[in-house]
Amino acid sequence: MNELNGTTALVTGANRGIGKAFVLALLQAGAAKIYAAARNPETLDALLAEHGGRVLPITLDITDREQVATVAGQLTDLELLINNAGIAHFDGLLAPKNPDAARAEMETNYFGLLNMVQAFAPVLGANGGGAMVNLASIVSHVSFPALGSYSASKAAAHSLTQAIRGELRAQGTHVLGVYPGPVDTDMGAAVKMEKTPPAVVAKAVLDALETGEEDVYPDPTAQHLHQSLLADAKAVERETAQMLPAA
Repeated sequence: MNELNGTTALVTGANRGIGKAFVLALLQAGAAKIYAAARNPETLDALLAEHGGRVLPITLDITDREQVATVAGQLTDLELLINNAGIAHFDGLLAPKNPDAARAEMETNYFGLLNMVQAFAPVLGANGGGAMVNLASIVSHVSFPALGSYSASKAAAHSLTQAIRGELRAQGTHVLGVYPGPVDTDMGAAVKMEKTPPAVVAKAVLDALETGEEDVYPDPTAQHLHQSLLADAKAVERETAQMLPAA
């Protein structure tokens, strides 16, 4: 997808953080229509009040397969799908504070993503292929024990992204994997590292779509870790292994 002007897009988790930044970036890029999805549509009110002309609210819980299928049947003009919705409990794998954290993260970050892919791939195909963007994380490539279950769910999302890229090639759908480091959002508030503004991530992703890239590392931390992994993956694993869950 090398031309975003005039396109019709769907952004999940659009009410805040990176999702909201995607909506604003798409507006600036000239998107004709943006479906802004959130589990609670009232959280989109401020966004709609300012940009309601081209932004349409969608109630969507990506873990609800039937609801996802229903929405896919309604958005028959979709050309660009941005799978941004996700959750993070910031918990380790051994003796987690929340014993249900790992299951919840996998349900949203992997199975929810799978629901979206299965429901919307035919829609994109019917409209000429279009593009799909999957928000993974740099922890897709190397686990941080302090957020071990989140890392596992994002590793699953990365593997899914690779697999569907092959499956969707025949219908002309471009699949872009996104692997950010810490981002300055509500979700990232607990991370004690330098953070990148959400708008920077959104712009990097849209630029990558226009140039046809398949993977994007949109911030300095992600870029550094990616290059370090290419040079010595085991050394990076030993370094991140020191980032243990809080006692």
